[in-house]
Amino acid sequence: DCHSTTELIRPFHHSQFPPELLRERKREAVTVVLPAREVADTIGEIIERLQTLGDLIDQILVVDAASHDGAADIAASLGADVHQESELLPEFGQALGKGDAMWRALAVARGELVVYLDSDTRQFSPHFATGMLGPLICEGDIQFVKGYFRRPFITPDGEERPVDGGRVTELTARPLLSAFYPELAAFIQPLAGEVAGRRSFFDQLPFATGYAIETSMLLHARDALGGTEGMAQVDLEVRHNHHQS
Repeated sequence: DCHSTTELIRPFHHSQFPPELLRERKREAVTVVLPAREVADTIGEIIERLQTLGDLIDQILVVDAASHDGAADIAASLGADVHQESELLPEFGQALGKGDAMWRALAVARGELVVYLDSDTRQFSPHFATGMLGPLICEGDIQFVKGYFRRPFITPDGEERPVDGGRVTELTARPLLSAFYPELAAFIQPLAGEVAGRRSFFDQLPFATGYAIETSMLLHARDALGGTEGMAQVDLEVRHNHHQS
């Protein structure tokens, strides 16, 4: 059953939220948003795995950044709802990176529960979606959910080494949060792209453009909630994705 602890940023594990429990408790439509840029090698598998959840997810929404590798065509062929980011709210001009794409997605998102997932995840598992949805469906006071995971590093000769946060997280993001916003330092991966919330809550937030979105969203969410009590983080276990140079 759904249960929680009383810590300031409440921790959960994805295994607490099996699909059958979420189906039983679900009262609102769910949209999963996949901001996409040159992800033809991963987007198809992600959509197919999300589709195994059936009517738990009402809309799989792909917001494509004019990918040249056919990512949008793959997504559309599998039945996802596909939009080009700069064609959403075109009166605002060209989309300015990931944060802008996430904001524009709300113009066509039909669900009251919105889950943003990265679209470059390899070996994607449906528990990324169910884990993020769990606190929103099962805990009435949770408005904002962040995921975290272990991110193994694959060496050039194919050896897998366990690593937790990425370099930018550990060298920059977490030390800065600890210094200036200590109540947010409990987020294990503040820069993770896996984030979920109620549509009515996202509508209150300013969305920073580009990759500033991850940090700014934490700060604005804290301000909108008047603290961290409506926030949760979910352990999603292992995630495989591209490491930047």
